[in-house]
Amino acid sequence: MSFIDTDPNEGMATQQINKKFQSAQIIQANATGFGAASDDFMERGIDLNEQLIRNKPATFFFRVNSDAMLGAGIHVGDILIVDRSLTPSSGKVVVAVLNGEFLVRRLHMQEHSISLIPENKRYGTIQVAQLEQYSTWGVVNFVIHSL
Repeated sequence: MSFIDTDPNEGMATQQINKKFQSAQIIQANATGFGAASDDFMERGIDLNEQLIRNKPATFFFRVNSDAMLGAGIHVGDILIVDRSLTPSSGKVVVAVLNGEFLVRRLHMQEHSISLIPENKRYGTIQVAQLEQYSTWGVVNFVIHSL
């Protein structure tokens, strides 16, 4: 049973969903790719540096080697785009340095305490003690991973 029928009168660019599966919201799918918004990029292409990097001298790439942030959509092998010029704030995903070790966690700041919160139940929240060597290295802007 075919779910998508090609209408020969419309050509390959327009495909109609099989009549049994049509709804008021989905009548036809355009198979030509991106719409008119992509016309701006046709001549010069899409520059990912331009799209993803706001402050080039302060931007770094990290490859993730932990599953501590799975709930935030960050997987082992992903590439993080980290901006050191951004001010870390509560709720942001950050790269932190704790006792010489890099960690990726969600930052939670209160008046007199800092917590580094994982997004995987296998890991516990880290309460940063006053005697520990801690710094927020940068703020994660984007995550790149394959599908």
